Amino acid sequence: MSADSDLKFKRCVPCGGGEPPLERDAIARLLAQVPLWRYVETPRLTRTFRFRDFKEAMGFVNRMADLAEAEGHHPDFFVQWNEVRVELWTHATGGLHENDFVLAAKIDDLLPEVDGRPLGGRYKEGWERPTG
Repeated sequence: MSADSDLKFKRCVPCGGGEPPLERDAIARLLAQVPLWRYVETPRLTRTFRFRDFKEAMGFVNRMADLAEAEGHHPDFFVQWNEVRVELWTHATGGLHENDFVLAAKIDDLLPEVDGRPLGGRYKEGWERPTG
């Protein structure tokens, strides 16, 4: 099993609070496993997905909502016609937790593939990566 597929097969675990957020080195290690997601200093994981139209975008949002309910970990998402921006972070830690990366990998797995490449979620330049 590759490192990338490891996250897809994990489950989100309940956070009771009091856990510290992930350190930068752990964030960098996990971010490498979800390379189309962007780390921002707020701290959040974010990714923008683009679809052919509103109906396709909403179908993705509904699949993502079902997944989030099953995992007990809920992303913030913003819909603008054919575009869905997703933000992940863990309220209980006040930052990022492994759950955020697990859910990111599982969200990526929701995308239909065309010619072996995922549909939606085009890569954008200028993404921040944690250093050091």
